[in-house]
Amino acid sequence: MPQDIEFHLPFPSLLSPDLEGARQRNPAWVRGMGLVGEGRSLEWYASWDMPLLAAHGFPYAQGQALDLCADAMGFFFVFDDQFDGPLGQDPARAATVCRQLIDIVHGASPAAGADACSLAFADLWARSRDGAHPSWVARTAHEWEYYFATQAHEAIGRLRGTPADMETYLQVRRGIAGTDLPLSLGERAAGITVPAAAFHSPQLRIMRQAAIDVTFMCNDVYSLEKEEARGDMDNLVLVIEHTRSCTRDEAVTGARQEVDGRVARFQELARQVPAMCLQLGLTDRERTDVATYVEIMGAWMSGYHAWQSQTRRYTGALQVIPTTGPGYFDEVLGA
Repeated sequence: MPQDIEFHLPFPSLLSPDLEGARQRNPAWVRGMGLVGEGRSLEWYASWDMPLLAAHGFPYAQGQALDLCADAMGFFFVFDDQFDGPLGQDPARAATVCRQLIDIVHGASPAAGADACSLAFADLWARSRDGAHPSWVARTAHEWEYYFATQAHEAIGRLRGTPADMETYLQVRRGIAGTDLPLSLGERAAGITVPAAAFHSPQLRIMRQAAIDVTFMCNDVYSLEKEEARGDMDNLVLVIEHTRSCTRDEAVTGARQEVDGRVARFQELARQVPAMCLQLGLTDRERTDVATYVEIMGAWMSGYHAWQSQTRRYTGALQVIPTTGPGYFDEVLGA
C-alpha cells in the first residue's frame, strides 16, 4: 500500500522542544531494560524514532514527562513485535504470557528471572502512577489490562485466517492498538486532572473513542503491507474488503471515510464542551483542564499521523524484517 495516502486531520501539529534530549535518553532506557540489543536490533529500533513520536504526540511534554511518553512508545512497539512470530500463532501461550503483565498492573512484582518486557513495564507503570490521582490509576489499570488481554484474541484471528466483522474487529483492535493509553499518558504529561463528571460526559467519551479509532484506523492503512504479509487479520482495510466484497482501492476509500466521519464528529462535539463545562459548574481550573484535555486528544491524532507517515517502521519494514521469520531481532517476552 503506498505510503502517500493522505488523511485530513485538522488539528495543530506541534513538536516538543525537548526532542533531541529524548533522542539521547530513550535509547539508553530501552537498552538498559533489555528491550533492545546491539547491532541490527538497535539500528532497526532507532529507525522508528520513538522520541519523534513522543515529541509529536505529546508536544507539551519535556524532561521526565517526555521520557515517560517516549519510553512507553518504545515499549508498545517492541512488545507488539514479539507477537510477529510463533507466539502470535498460539492464543493460549499469548494469554499466559500477558497474564504476567496483567498481574503487574494489579500490584504484583516481576517474578525472579522475569523477561525484559515485564521489567520494562513494571518500571513504566511505577513511573506513571507516581503522584497520579487514584481515579487515573484505576482507569488506566483497566486500559493496560484490556491491551494485554486482547493479544490472545489477535492470535485467534490469525488462526482463523479471515477478517472478522466490523464490530468484532473494533473490539479487538481497540484493545491491541492500546491507543487509549497515550491519551491517559497525555493527561499525566500535561499535569491535568479531568473531573469525573466531565470525563464521563457524552461529549468527551465520544470524542475520546473517536481519537482512539482515528489513530489505529490511519495506522491500519499505513501498516497494511506489513500486517498482511504476516497474516494479521485485524486491519480495517482487510475487514472492509472482506465484509463488503469490494476491491482494495474501494476498501482504502472506505477506511478514509471511517476516519473522516470520526474527525467530523470530534469537531462537532468539541464545540459543545465549553457549554457543558458551564452547565456542570466547573471551576476555572477545571474548565482549563478540560480544554487542555481536548487539545491533548487532537495533538495525539495529528502527532501520531505525522510520525507514522515518515517512520521507517512502515516504509522499510519488509526490507529489514523478512516475512519468513519472526518480526523482531530480540526475543524479550517469555512464558
